[in-house]
Amino acid sequence: MKKISFYLLILFLLAGASSCKSFLEVEPKGVLSEEILTNPENVEGLVISAYSSLGSDHYTAPYSLWSYGNVRSDDAYKGGRDEADIQSFHFFETFVYTQPNMGGLEGGGDPDELWFSYYIAISRINNALRALNNISEDDMPLKLVRQAEMRFLRGHFYFNLKILWKNVPFIDELLPVNEYEKVSNIALTNDELWEKIAQDFEFAVENLPFTQAEIGRANKYAAHAYLAKTRLYQAYEQDGNHQVVNINAAKLQMVIDHCDQVIGGPYSLESDFANNFLPGGYENGPEALWSVQYSIGDVSPKGRLNWGDVLSAPMAGGFGCCGFHQPSQNLVNAYKTDQNGLPQFDSYNNTDYVQSDMVDPRLDHTVAMVGKPWKYVPDLIMTESWIRNAAVYGTNMSLKENVAPSCDCMVNIDPFYGNSKNKIVIRYADVLLMKAEALIELNRADEALPLINQIRSRAAASTALLKDINGNPVSNYHVGVYTSMGGKEEAREKLRFERRLEFAMEGSRFFDLVRWGIAGQVLNSYFNVEKTKRTYYENALFTNGRDEYCPIPQQQIFWSKGLYQQNPGY
Repeated sequence: MKKISFYLLILFLLAGASSCKSFLEVEPKGVLSEEILTNPENVEGLVISAYSSLGSDHYTAPYSLWSYGNVRSDDAYKGGRDEADIQSFHFFETFVYTQPNMGGLEGGGDPDELWFSYYIAISRINNALRALNNISEDDMPLKLVRQAEMRFLRGHFYFNLKILWKNVPFIDELLPVNEYEKVSNIALTNDELWEKIAQDFEFAVENLPFTQAEIGRANKYAAHAYLAKTRLYQAYEQDGNHQVVNINAAKLQMVIDHCDQVIGGPYSLESDFANNFLPGGYENGPEALWSVQYSIGDVSPKGRLNWGDVLSAPMAGGFGCCGFHQPSQNLVNAYKTDQNGLPQFDSYNNTDYVQSDMVDPRLDHTVAMVGKPWKYVPDLIMTESWIRNAAVYGTNMSLKENVAPSCDCMVNIDPFYGNSKNKIVIRYADVLLMKAEALIELNRADEALPLINQIRSRAAASTALLKDINGNPVSNYHVGVYTSMGGKEEAREKLRFERRLEFAMEGSRFFDLVRWGIAGQVLNSYFNVEKTKRTYYENALFTNGRDEYCPIPQQQIFWSKGLYQQNPGY
């Protein structure tokens, strides 16, 4: 699975697609032939093609969701040359001028591109499932396992569509192609669409093996974790204006049950937080329940590189381009700790971080700062010359998705340098914190305490690589554990803060805020402070009932002949 071949068969099937970007425009000649449906080698080829979709994104439509999950939150600035560089991402960052038709802006970033790309992936998955449905287990003994893998993948892509747009058309392998145009994006209620996604992961849970012979294929543990994540989002019930109106206790218990199927198994926290974000032998480690497998030296000219994150590298230092995805000052400040090594919940943003402040080590695993080593290379010090536009976006850079320039995983794809380091989609840490969140909402906060403390204890122990050239700590590290969770509101605050520190810059922060129903509250408070530091935030404003989700792309509404309904407020 690490070296994915590109099948000419799939190119042939997609050749009839119109140049217009609508997943609905599928010609009948794309129907699979009887020979394809009954040939095990061809069916396996369709499965591999579906997996390859995981790495088929582009920097203007990144599957890592950095521009949708981080830049739209209090964790990151867009970065780049200036506000006009991929201007649609700037509009999403400030929630100003966000429109259903954002194509044609400088640099791309059209949300329709991401929508289209996801549905191409789902089309591949559905093609594979149709073929699998028409082959016997005698001819293909792993038929049921492959079906479960495809349903897992489909659940993954629909999950991302759901958190981005909320209302999307659900197309499965059983629906004839000529019926696609009749499926509305509001044919299913919010809960019904979550249930469809959950059903795919439930099928995966029931039919995937605990281990797979080939790295990269989903297994039962990954399915349990993703099903827990789906049930967690489903538990926060929203009204038509995206406001959380109820937290479903039964769904929360499902979260706990599925997390428990992972906890105690073969997965665990990495001994050092850094290991999750290092290439080579660190990939597919004990914390990585499921990862996108990138590669070099395969049959493709440049390898299967992480194109979605190429923009986040610095502009100098041997990285090529392009200075996007810069951690916010607010995020940096959030890592400060008090005398007990605990977060400064109410006061962390009163003053900006300085080198003498006590901090959580996860700061230096997440944020590259001027004067500190880059990616654990003691004599490679980041300087302000690496920053593309410090006057607008500050001098911090993102570390997790990046590598050291000496890594043999880096490839020159002028003007960029891409890398083949895997991207973890689900970490064991997420399982621990999902269970903790469910327990807190069920008024069982005491049971969440050891789960959160596991995360904090690992953070405290993650300093071995954070040394300068003389072997001294890069920063003043001090992390403590909690002695109690307190009341429900206090426990919520601790859990939510911990999620931010643990998963910062990994694409999830904005979606967490929406799930909790506090996006407007958090972001408008953030903007009020940030506009005193970043002039481009002057008019930034989050509008409740609109900005929780992206607008349905106008191109898709046109191609559905008005069947699709726009999200509220656009």
